Amino acid sequence: MLNFNQLRVFYKAAKNLNFTAAANELFITQPAVTFQVKSFEEYCELKLFKKKGRRVYLTDEGKALLEYAEKVFQYEKEIENAIDEMRELKRGVLRLGTTKAYARYFMPLMITSFHNKFPNIKIQLNEGSSADMIYSLVDFKIDVAVIAKAVEHPEVNFYPFSREEMALIVAPDHHLAEIKEISFKELSKELFIMKENGSGTRKLVEELFTKAKCTPNILMETSNTEFIKQLVNRGEGVSFLVREAVAAELNNNYLAEVPIKGHKILLDVSIAYLKAQVLSPPARAFVDTLTKLRSEVIDPMGIGALMTRILAQRRKDKK
Repeated sequence: MLNFNQLRVFYKAAKNLNFTAAANELFITQPAVTFQVKSFEEYCELKLFKKKGRRVYLTDEGKALLEYAEKVFQYEKEIENAIDEMRELKRGVLRLGTTKAYARYFMPLMITSFHNKFPNIKIQLNEGSSADMIYSLVDFKIDVAVIAKAVEHPEVNFYPFSREEMALIVAPDHHLAEIKEISFKELSKELFIMKENGSGTRKLVEELFTKAKCTPNILMETSNTEFIKQLVNRGEGVSFLVREAVAAELNNNYLAEVPIKGHKILLDVSIAYLKAQVLSPPARAFVDTLTKLRSEVIDPMGIGALMTRILAQRRKDKK
């Protein structure tokens, strides 16, 4: 097997045509260079150098090997540069996963903010239910996810990130639109358009119905938030969605909100990544960016407040 240490000594000696100069560059003694060159020649069963007085010259075989050695050590330099660039976040890939709501309302701004800091990092964004993203983490399809804790998984670490207020939405002309508040018992009588299984919203809503000792009357379930809005607007049923995802529709009276009796409904959103795996430099940088955005108070901010903070930070950075 080729000894790369011997090849390196040969390369330095051949480039300099001087064993002493090669020794200085390699920080070894001149006799060590002589020994390594001789050992390399014995391995090759070829004479690579010839001497005339105090000067050394390459044989034809030595010249041929020098051409190959130059390519080898050029690649070595490129590998070293690539390692440095990856370590310094000058190249790499960030594979993210998130829910459809976050993909639409938060991630574009977050990704732009991250890309401004690390312009050479390629970003791959996957979206789906929270459960889908948890399994994508476990299957190494993504490195980091911003999701609700839809299912427990022993291999996944969940770091609290934000709390999103949920809104019970109805059509503006729905019979519930005018009432002051509603209980889950009363809500169980309504036709419900539910998020898909594996959704953090679905899990939270089902838990609240169970706590109230009743079950939702599910007309339809879908992962498509926009489709849910359209169905609700047409009076097909009622639904729960993250408030930020329906803020525009509530403001322009495309949808109406019905308060829930007793309390606000909050969906916990987490930064998720594998417990037993070291995050890649881009993933670590992204997690660090998110944790810096997180509020220092007990209840983390929602999407709207996070977006406001990102925009404020970008304006500050431009000054």
